Amino acid sequence: MSDPTHVFDDLREESEELDRLVAELSPEGWAIATPAARWTVAHQIAHLAWTDHSALLAVTDEDAFRALVEKAIAAPDSFVDQGAEEGAAKPPAQLLADWRAGRTALLAALYAAPTKTRFPWYGPPMSAASMATGRLMETWAHGQDVADAMGVVRTPTDRLRHVVRIGVRARDFAFGVHGLTPPSEEFRVELVAPSGELWTYGPEDVPRRVTGPALDFCLLVTQRAHRADLAVRAEGADADQWLDIAQAFAGPPGTGRPPKSKPQSKPKPKSQGDGQ
Repeated sequence: MSDPTHVFDDLREESEELDRLVAELSPEGWAIATPAARWTVAHQIAHLAWTDHSALLAVTDEDAFRALVEKAIAAPDSFVDQGAEEGAAKPPAQLLADWRAGRTALLAALYAAPTKTRFPWYGPPMSAASMATGRLMETWAHGQDVADAMGVVRTPTDRLRHVVRIGVRARDFAFGVHGLTPPSEEFRVELVAPSGELWTYGPEDVPRRVTGPALDFCLLVTQRAHRADLAVRAEGADADQWLDIAQAFAGPPGTGRPPKSKPQSKPKPKSQGDGQ
């Protein structure tokens, strides 16, 4: 990415949109349960604040970030929830102020970072642009949890292109974390953006295809909605299997969301010589 500033700008706008959603909440509003088990609205914002702080240390203080990684290795099943619990225990006004200050400091560090520098992370090292893309994806996904808890329908924007990009690039990772061998061939992905633009990925002439609205694809790969409730379609058995296991986030397979509608039997994929 030769000029990463647009993803930094989009991260700021995504954060500000979520900020507007929670800024006027009462203490009772911060305690509303979200679709994530045992997490309230406060837990969602606390998690974002905690991860922003981790990212800031990765960009500005590698020794301090290394200490965080050691804590994660020592408690792999609880360190994320622990960070959310600690933040959620704060008074809402303090939590909101801490999140605002942390994300502002992170953005300043990302804007100032040399373009080609790669920073440590819990997985492979990341450039400033990749770090911002990951933070935007998480902000959007956890913002969806907050919106769902509040009964708010958000207007999607073309900032979703960053979430889509992670989801497409994470295809092989999704197969791997399920103990499956990734397909050897690329897929064609064609998604309709909120603006109406067609976003395309992969060769045009391959038989395995994924199509649908970009919003639905993002809900799928962040596991914020069940596939049965989304208008994402696959051609070819490998592509169909991907939609069942897709995830844009690092770590083990998520549990996803239960279907809102009654699951229907999936149509048999067209034969594309998958050998499946």
